[in-house]
Amino acid sequence: MADFLVPSTAKPETDSGHRLRGPIHAQRHVRIVCIGAGASGLLMAYKLQRHFSNYSLTVYEKNAEVSGTWYENRYPGCACDVPSHNYTWSFEPKLDWSAVYASSREIFQYFNDFAHKYNLQRFVKTEHQVGGAYWNKQKGGYDVHVQDLKTGKKIIDHCDILINASGILNNWVWPAIPGLDKYKGVLLHTANWDDKVELKGRHVGLIGNGSSGIQVLPTIQPYVKKCTTFIREPTWVSPVQGLEQHVFSDQERLEFATKPDILTNYRRDVERGLNGQFGLFLKGTNTNSHTETYFRQKMAEKLQNEYLEKRLIPDWHVGCRRLTPGVGYLESLGKENVEVVYGEINEITERGCLCDNGQEYPVDVLICATGFNTSFKPRFPVVGPADNNLQDAWADEPRSYFGIAAPETPNYLIFLGPNCPIGNGPVLSAIEAQADYMCKLIDRFQTHNIATFAPKAEAVDDFIAHKNQFMNTTVWHDPCRSWYKAGKPNGPITALWPGSTLHYIEALMEVRLDDWDIKYTGNRFAWLGNGYSQTELDPTADWAFYIRDKDDDEPLSRGRKLQLINKSGTFSQVVEGVNFTGKKDDAGDVAAQPKL
Repeated sequence: MADFLVPSTAKPETDSGHRLRGPIHAQRHVRIVCIGAGASGLLMAYKLQRHFSNYSLTVYEKNAEVSGTWYENRYPGCACDVPSHNYTWSFEPKLDWSAVYASSREIFQYFNDFAHKYNLQRFVKTEHQVGGAYWNKQKGGYDVHVQDLKTGKKIIDHCDILINASGILNNWVWPAIPGLDKYKGVLLHTANWDDKVELKGRHVGLIGNGSSGIQVLPTIQPYVKKCTTFIREPTWVSPVQGLEQHVFSDQERLEFATKPDILTNYRRDVERGLNGQFGLFLKGTNTNSHTETYFRQKMAEKLQNEYLEKRLIPDWHVGCRRLTPGVGYLESLGKENVEVVYGEINEITERGCLCDNGQEYPVDVLICATGFNTSFKPRFPVVGPADNNLQDAWADEPRSYFGIAAPETPNYLIFLGPNCPIGNGPVLSAIEAQADYMCKLIDRFQTHNIATFAPKAEAVDDFIAHKNQFMNTTVWHDPCRSWYKAGKPNGPITALWPGSTLHYIEALMEVRLDDWDIKYTGNRFAWLGNGYSQTELDPTADWAFYIRDKDDDEPLSRGRKLQLINKSGTFSQVVEGVNFTGKKDDAGDVAAQPKL
């Protein structure tokens, strides 16, 4: 590795001896490297800036700009399947979304504006790609190998804590179809879109009916000469009842901008609806059966084609694959200039696609809406103290602790890792919970003489066993081909959390240190320092802060604390099969705790 340069800004770790000269919980300098400046990486930079001092942070981003997948994905019709006013941070609303399902360009603008508003670019090095992270056995932490994509220069950065925020849906892949390199027309991938390609008046082939394909077809159908769409399996496609596409009027946007309560109440109503859908994913619930009936009816109404109904409406439960609103998709399949070819593509030829019906379909432009590598295996070596590479450990099945860390890989944290709620409900809320949990770990690392922290192997084993048992009760366990199961119809569910998003948020509220293997530098009580408190060293603090005329302490029990956070007793909502007292009624199939 002689061609790498080590930056002079790398700072050595403070040992426990220094702590004895300072007060209790003295904050040592912590060096953090974050990989990826998408939504998760930007949020982490924001949280660190807001809550910490005596730290340094560099966020390495391979793209020329921030915002991750929303910078990369620009294909026609690209949007998020979460209502736009709720695809924001809980504390950072956007007032002027154009529609319920806004375009990827608007979403990019949201995260880009977020970065500018809080001056997060000062932490980010764009066009810098991480090629590996290797544990430094002499001083601890990781040596992070980085290449400047503009100059080709390579460096080794060093950090105490490494955070992987590179995401799961931005490592796009070509379909594994023989002959792809033989095609002589224009070849495109939805995640690597070329804006210079003109589709108007041309015969376009579209491979795939996942989220990207569902968005592309109705967008390009009105102006292409013809579109031949290749579909190999069914999928549930329908707007979620009550959240159909809607373009906000000027008056609506004005009220959102000038009457904060209207926007806040709207966002809360949508979020409550999103959080109230978890029953959809549980087999045998009223929510699942009613939704399936509704979807089946709506799909048939929009297809108006018995041949397509038999092939496109699944026989597995709604929710086994990620749901896509599919605005206009089913209707577009019946347009005169759209041809649906159902089955497998055996080969790509010079002219187009040769299918299993023996027919070749020539096209001018071939669009591959074939998704991403969703294996969760790191895209670069992450090598721990025992020379263990996480790429090898996760080659067959990724096994994480709550989707944020891996055993035997200390001081390494992950956003949206295996078995986190990426498809269980509002995903940005889950990312916020992960960021807060990471900050609690970083705070403990900074204020104690901790050398390493990693989840215990037995804790991960127990979590995976619990997860697998729970998943048997869900629709995700059905034999559908899904990236939730690494594309295997009957594989283990490696992408999703065993519960709702609210369930995940509550699970991450407190750090369970008994699940973590923590090793110290020197005496584990060196954090006690020189006998002085932090309060005594602050002449502006009240040295008798605990003397008061009434008990106004925050709740000490988890239950009481949660009631304070979730404002228990202030709101009544309908839970499937449960009345407001929390008792199960005759038609119910979901239990709930009563309000106190």
